[in-house]
Amino acid sequence: MPLNLRELTAGVHAETFAAVALGAVVATVSGVVANMWEARVRQSQSERAAAVLIGETISTMYAILQGALRSMTVGDRFGIVTQRMMRAARREIDIYDRNRELLVDLRDAKLRVDLHSLMVRIAMPLDGVIATFDHRDHADHEARERGVAFLAETLDKFPELIQRLGRVSGRDFEDYQNILAPPAAALPVVAPPQPAAKT
Repeated sequence: MPLNLRELTAGVHAETFAAVALGAVVATVSGVVANMWEARVRQSQSERAAAVLIGETISTMYAILQGALRSMTVGDRFGIVTQRMMRAARREIDIYDRNRELLVDLRDAKLRVDLHSLMVRIAMPLDGVIATFDHRDHADHEARERGVAFLAETLDKFPELIQRLGRVSGRDFEDYQNILAPPAAALPVVAPPQPAAKT
């Protein structure tokens, strides 16, 4: 015998129908809320993970470039140590480039724009400086010095962005910035070796 909806919602079946309907509503609402909560938790975890990786990369690059600029004041201005540091900083940019899609996990649009524009601003002069290492003519020397000046100016923008990434990630990147900090005792300035006198 087919059931009639009016019969179900009236008489002895009314309480049962109401309980079933209420249970269905509660289950649906609970499922929606649980899914929303899970999605928010996953988004927060992804955002923190992205901020950690990008923060570590940028902090390390900042420390290396600071070390490279300091090394230019000791011995040969563009000696082997400076060159290695510049190339190491370029490898940090490569890490950023390979993981650039993580930027979309950062909910702060302004932070995303500031980060990417900083990486572009630092990559162009750094690539230019590195490209001159194998050439020693006057034009390359001037271009290299302009690139170094632009690098030094751009480095001033790193600390504020690193702090913003630290707030998102819940991490302190101070230790990364001290990787190449100068020692407590000043190192003696060593002049570059002089060629042996011809006899």
